[in-house]
Amino acid sequence: MQRLALSFVLALSQAVPAAADMLPGYDRFDLMADHRSRPIAASIWYPAANRTYRAPVGDGPIFDPTFAYVGPAIAEGEHPLVLLSHGSGGNAESLGWLTSGLVAHGAIVLAVNHPGSTSGDSSPRRSADLEARANDLSAALDMVLADPAFASFIDPDRIGIVGFSLGGATALGMAGVRFDGEVQDANCTTDPDAADCVFFRLGGVRFSNYPGYEADARDPRVTRAVVVDPGFGGSVEPESLGDALAGMTLINLGEADRLGAADVGPSGNNLANRLPAATYVEIAPANHFTFLGTCKTGAADLLEEGGDDPICTDPEGADREAVHGQLVDAIAAGLGL
Repeated sequence: MQRLALSFVLALSQAVPAAADMLPGYDRFDLMADHRSRPIAASIWYPAANRTYRAPVGDGPIFDPTFAYVGPAIAEGEHPLVLLSHGSGGNAESLGWLTSGLVAHGAIVLAVNHPGSTSGDSSPRRSADLEARANDLSAALDMVLADPAFASFIDPDRIGIVGFSLGGATALGMAGVRFDGEVQDANCTTDPDAADCVFFRLGGVRFSNYPGYEADARDPRVTRAVVVDPGFGGSVEPESLGDALAGMTLINLGEADRLGAADVGPSGNNLANRLPAATYVEIAPANHFTFLGTCKTGAADLLEEGGDDPICTDPEGADREAVHGQLVDAIAAGLGL
């Protein structure tokens, strides 16, 4: 395992291309996939060749929107493609700070809203099916690689994935890591209040009853992976680690108190040290929720009134917007952008 100080990660970042002077291009589409009974909402962000009209993406009562040009032509050349998997109860649109940041580094970003574990449609039982989540992204990748509007602009040898929280477990699966349902059940019996147990306990989930939790979800087209605060790191199948994608980057947000995050470093499950040639990065002060979008004025009070998780509250000394900048640079470096 390589351990990088954040200053070194920032030094690895390449110069932002000229296309970064413009807003990203953005489009959305419905994805039909055999493993789902209804369309999957997907979106694509990319370097724009021209301007169309400026529109807010991900606007709502909690998070600030990200602005993009809707449907412009794609900037010339072959671009690396990045798959993005959101966390439990999240959605791709609210991560526009990340997608637009990666576009500024020259990437095309392809994201989906995973049915059954996205905003307003988040079920403990369906969220336990990691294979279905991975298949969402593989199907989206199939679609854009077969679409003449996008295929010629994608470098098929530079396909990466970024995943956060439950999306981090999804990314690990697509990079060849498998999970053991019986081990996760035992972990949740020992520590039922663990971050990757509480929500699933509310649905009566026993992970060993879900073949999709333990399935081999590897997509060999994925050549780079960056995983942020992944769930289920304590139940990885040890035999799968040696054959997993080499050179992954694993990022921990925060230090001792990660507010529901998974510690993949030496003080936690040490996953970063058990994966081949992995790089480990800590960004602090921050917590698990700092990864989410910047919040509107009054959003924290609104969440408190509704009894929701404090997703707009960062630890003392943390600047969410600044952490986002550090994350974009660390993720871009991990993806080789």
